[in-house]
This record gives sequence, C-alpha cells and structure tokens, in this order.
Amino acid sequence: MGCQSTSEKPPSIAPADRTPDWAQDAVWYQIFPERFRNGDPSNDPTRQTLQRPIADVAASWRPTRWTRDWYEQADWEQQMGGFYDGVYDRRYGGDLQGVIDRLPYLDSLGVTALYFNPVFSARSLHKYDGSSYHHIDPNFGPDPDGDRQLIAREDPTDPSTWHTTAADSLFFVLLEKAHARDLRVIIDGVFNHTGRDFFAFEDLVENQAESRYADWYAVNSFDDPATPDTSEFDYTGWWGVKSLPEFATNEAGTSLQAGPKQYILDATEKWMDPDEDGDPSDGVDGWRLDVAEEVPVGFWQEWNAHVRDLNPTAYTVPEVWEDASRYLKEGGFSATMNYYGFAFPVKGFLVDHAIEPSRFAELLRERRRAHPGRVRRGLQNLIGSHDTPRLATMVVNRADTGYAQPERFDYDNGAAVDLRQNPDYKVRAPTAGERRLQRLAVLFQMTYVGAPMVYHGDEAGMWGADDPDDRKPMVWPDKDYDVEDDHPYGHDRPADPVAFNEDLFATYRDLISLRREHEALRRGSFGVVQADDERGMLTYARTHPADTVLVTLNRSDAAHSVRVSLPDSLRRPYEILRNVPKNAVTRLQQNGTVLLLEVPGHTGVVMRPDR
Repeated sequence: MGCQSTSEKPPSIAPADRTPDWAQDAVWYQIFPERFRNGDPSNDPTRQTLQRPIADVAASWRPTRWTRDWYEQADWEQQMGGFYDGVYDRRYGGDLQGVIDRLPYLDSLGVTALYFNPVFSARSLHKYDGSSYHHIDPNFGPDPDGDRQLIAREDPTDPSTWHTTAADSLFFVLLEKAHARDLRVIIDGVFNHTGRDFFAFEDLVENQAESRYADWYAVNSFDDPATPDTSEFDYTGWWGVKSLPEFATNEAGTSLQAGPKQYILDATEKWMDPDEDGDPSDGVDGWRLDVAEEVPVGFWQEWNAHVRDLNPTAYTVPEVWEDASRYLKEGGFSATMNYYGFAFPVKGFLVDHAIEPSRFAELLRERRRAHPGRVRRGLQNLIGSHDTPRLATMVVNRADTGYAQPERFDYDNGAAVDLRQNPDYKVRAPTAGERRLQRLAVLFQMTYVGAPMVYHGDEAGMWGADDPDDRKPMVWPDKDYDVEDDHPYGHDRPADPVAFNEDLFATYRDLISLRREHEALRRGSFGVVQADDERGMLTYARTHPADTVLVTLNRSDAAHSVRVSLPDSLRRPYEILRNVPKNAVTRLQQNGTVLLLEVPGHTGVVMRPDR
C-alpha cells in the first residue's frame, strides 16, 4: 500500500473498458447503514460520539428505540426543542453485523449489488463528515473503544502504521460473505470535504499556518497570533456549511492538493486490495462518489486510472443530478446515478401524470442516447434515495399545480418536499390505489435500459418525505412497530400502522426475478412500439437475439381497450407473462400484427412470444 501519484496525464480509458460487464446485469440495493439493522447493540453510539458538542446534547440522551413512531419525541428530544432540533441527534444503532445477518433477506429479494452510504469514521448519522477514510466507523464494528485506541497510535498519512481495526475486519467479513452470495459491493467516497474532526483539519485548527496540513484545506485566512482575543481563522465549507470543510485544489485548479490526493489514493487501495496481494477479489467492487462535480476532473482522471490498475472490472459512479454524459467521459467513470435520464422523467410521467407518453418516450430517448450502449446498460436507474422523498411518498404527493422547476418536474425540490419549507407536505401512508402507481413505476424500472436501484425499505412499504424522513429505520417483518400518528407540526393526520408489506415485497421480488430471467431486459435494445397520448398508455419492446419482451403501461386512472400495431420485426404470437399488480384482470387478443389489449387503470402488462 502507498502508491505514489505523478504529474503525468493518466492514460485514456476507453468507455467500453470503464463499464464492467457485471454492472450491466446488476440490480442495485442501497443501504443506509445506521438505519438498516442493529445486529449488535453492544456497539451502539453514545452521547460522546455524536456530532453535536456534548454540552449541547441533553444529559438523558440514549439510542432511539427502532420501532418507535418516527415523529414521536423522546424525553431528551423534547428538552432540545421541536422535532427538527433533535432528530439529527438520534441514533438507532444500525451496524455491519446487522447487514451480515440480513444477507439472506437480500438473497431472497434477488438483488445482485449493494451500494453503501458512507461507512468510514464520522460523527454524524449519515457519515458524510468523515474523520478519516482508512477506517470503518468504530460503532459499526464490535469494539468501538478498542478501535479508537488503535487509531490514536497511527500516523494517518503513513499507511505502514495503519492498523486493521475490529470494524475494518468485520467489513472484510461482510465483503467475503457478500461475494460468496455473488453480491457485488460498492461504497461511498466523500473526497470533496471532511468533518471538522478529520485528523488533518484538527491539526490545522490547532497549529494553523504551522500545521503539516496547512495546504490541505481551502483556508481563507489563518488566525493572527497578535490578536489572542479574536480568531481570524476562516475556511471554505461545502455550500457554506462550516462543519464540512473542503479540501484545497492545486494552484492550477486541475486536481486536489498533493497531500489529500495521496491520502485518498492510499485509502482507496486499502479497500480495493486489503491484503495487498494484487488480487482485488477480497476488496470492494467499486465506488459511488459524492458531489463528484465539485472536485476537479483532473483528480478523477488520475483516481479512476488508479482504481482500474487495482481492479480492471471496478465500477465507479458519480453523484451527478443533471446531464452527466460529458463528465463521465472526461473523468473516466463507469456510469452515473441516473437522476437526469430516469428519475426525473419517471416522476413527470408515472408519478405526476404531468407529461404524455409521447413526451416521456422522447425524453427517455434523448437522455439515453447521450451515452454509449455499454454505459447505458450500466446506469444506476433509481427513483428515490437517501437524498429524496421515498417513491411511495412521491406518489402520495403527486403534483397538481405548476412546477417551480419544470425541467426536473420538481423532483426533490426542497420548497415542495421538505416539511420545514412546506409543512403541508403529506406524511401519511399510501392508499391501495397509490400503491398501484408505485408498482407501475417499479415495473418500468425493472424493464427499462440500465441497472435498477432500490433504496432499502421501498420494497418493504416504507414511506417518508425528504431528509430526515427518508432515513427512518428499516421496517422488518420480525419487529412490531408503533402506529405512526404524530406530526412534527401537530397537524391532523391518519393513524398509520407500520409493518412490513409482504405483498409489495413480493412485487419487487417477482419483477427483479423477471429482469434476471430475461436477457432482453438486461442487455436488449429498447424501442417504443406505441405511445397513446389519448389514453395515457405506452407500449415498448425489449429485444435481444435470444429474447423478446413487450410491456404495456396504463398510467391513467381508467381502464382502456387499446389496439397496438406491431412492426414486422415483432410479428409473432404473444402471451401474457405478468400483470402488475398481479391480481389485475387484463385481456389479450391478437389479429396478425395487431394486439387487442384491455388494461385496468394504473396497471402494467408484460408479454412474451407464445411458446
């Protein structure tokens, strides 16, 4: 460990080599570790490990009961003020053992790849405020106190002094067990900024211009020793947030400064080839890169080249919310989180009913064709994440007025989806009818071009507004949950039972299985057969030399009978393979190249050639 960076331009990486073959068949599952499963209560966070200064946290603080009504405040929270004054100090104790214990659950769901939100040492619940990149957070492992003692004896910039902590070891066990189940694993890399207790920043605060890390951060001014009663120390925080100090770029602005860059390269190597034997099979399979566009692209060119030196089949995916096609090429990434080409149009068409099928098809085509075919098939097609309302809640709050951000269909527009800005945003559970729309969106997700990604808990029926409500603890079938009837502002709302939704889980499992069974859905071409704007229906084909699948979506509220004219290339008898929802009554007749379909509202039909 301990590669040396150079100033030479990294070799060009052809697009076909950047998107690994396995990523084109992936079904992703996103895990937010602190809220997934508490497998070891002995390692739960303490008041001393919180992000907030301990003097500002109620002395009665304790971990929050997993099954508590989300909006109900504990005694210690009430002492701190309203719901939003204490919710970010909650800890539920999710950890790596909890993930290991639930690998059979992930197997049963059928997903093939896991994306973990940050797992490195950090004080916050989300871990985007890292205190280091070369250790797993001690409270995710079995010996938090022992790990912190080991870490304190290291020189963080010298990999030869790095210890393998108990949490590190457990993470490697998780990788081994996941790989044994043919599950790929990628982790979040947050290389634009750190937390204030990151080792380099702590030293910088103490030693100012004399710090060995004086050039690591974007410092605006150092403290003047001549004015002991005043601190002139100032630095740039991510989007002005001082708890997230940003790394400095080099003088040319083309990469990070040499110090943080080298440290990141060393840490990357630790997680990709833990035993340093040149075989990456015991390491992570790739990375998701937080706020990647805010880091100079020259850094990513060098970093991606280093990643593929370690593992030629690694998958790297930046967080980019708009058109990422050019950025992927310039930075050498595999694919992107497909907000722009998938999540935005899906919200506009299937959730809000704001655009017609023909416009939906046009948007998909324009944004799909911006990428080479191999990259298209490797895009992470998500609908919701830890940064957005959950899919179920998007449906509950279907837009019925004009958009403030029409190009995004107000997707994750904070003024609309954040209760602190919009107290009228609905926090209730979806109705049965709204669940039908959720199922329809998932059907499209599992049958479209690109690798679908499920945010943990969507398949279990979870609902929630934007952060923090999208980060409720996972709903499990072996737990009894309180009824959710509180509201952060005291508004009237239904009393909603909280329980694992077996029927919805079965829908996700069945549609994931459908995707895995049909090469046309994973690797085939995509073509719109008919966009019926009058009825709100869309029929499309996924075709592959070995396989063909037709799908018809009726996103309207009403049942419709429709004639679908097939091109000669699809001329053959068809049969119904799936109805979504499964209890929907649909009918299919065929007259040559014309399909006669009867489809209820908010229903999808999957067809294949009659065997």
